[in-house]
Amino acid sequence: MSEEFPFRVLVTGATGFIGRHLVRRLVGAGAQVWAGEHSGGTPAKEGETLPRVTWVTMDVRNPASVAWAVDRSDPDVVFHLAAISAADPGVDPMLVVAVNVGGTVHLLEALRSREVRRVVLAGTCYEYGARDTVEGLDPYNVYAASKVAAWAFARAYWRSLGLPATVVRPFQVYGPGQPLQALIPSAIRAALTGEDFPMTRGEQQRDFVFVEDVVEGFLAAATAPGVEGESLDLGTGRTYAVREVVERIWAMTGAAGQIRAGALPYRPGEVMRLAADADRTARLTGWRAEIGLEEGLG
Repeated sequence: MSEEFPFRVLVTGATGFIGRHLVRRLVGAGAQVWAGEHSGGTPAKEGETLPRVTWVTMDVRNPASVAWAVDRSDPDVVFHLAAISAADPGVDPMLVVAVNVGGTVHLLEALRSREVRRVVLAGTCYEYGARDTVEGLDPYNVYAASKVAAWAFARAYWRSLGLPATVVRPFQVYGPGQPLQALIPSAIRAALTGEDFPMTRGEQQRDFVFVEDVVEGFLAAATAPGVEGESLDLGTGRTYAVREVVERIWAMTGAAGQIRAGALPYRPGEVMRLAADADRTARLTGWRAEIGLEEGLG
């Protein structure tokens, strides 16, 4: 058994796409994991059979529930991934605020008097909006705005209270277990079934990063010295047009269906380019993504 991460760890949002991969990686690294799931949710089946994983039911909207999970796990390190995601565009904005902002504040409050090594909070590349990463934040929807607010609270708790919080901003994460409505799994499904694939014109440039690389980025954010109060991009620094990615999937699978580019409109306020500042993250943590798009799709 590896002992590279021999800590007590609380993971909120442990049943999500990235959360499942993170729990598995932490167990392999020697951690004792308390995996938070929302009440009424379904724990990751593989997590139920992993050693050193304790499932805890928690609702981040309820400060007592969060405090209970923190008390029970008594963590050295916390990874906060519980959120209403960008994949839920029609959700009530007040629910987004209650979960993504209120839930973050409830967690920070529960941790403020504890001796934790690091709190790593999951942000999003969409906080940048249409700006380059060096130009600051410009959220274009409710989800992105909620993540900016959560970042601001995390930074404030570090600066005013000394809580060692770090925010990571994953870019276009993909890999095994991704929700089927996401671009890559939906394109793969259409390719394998011979269906046509309706999409936008696909001119959006995205920084696609494999989920296993992202998990390593979370661990780097938890262990790198001097990154408290920082925000770290988790991406490759290279972009691909969305249509190019779909065309690669078609070429790799010999798909019989048609790519119907332009059949769907762009979303209101669509951001046309998102690229991580990978060099800055490497300078601060030593982490770089290692899996390229071809390998990740294969």
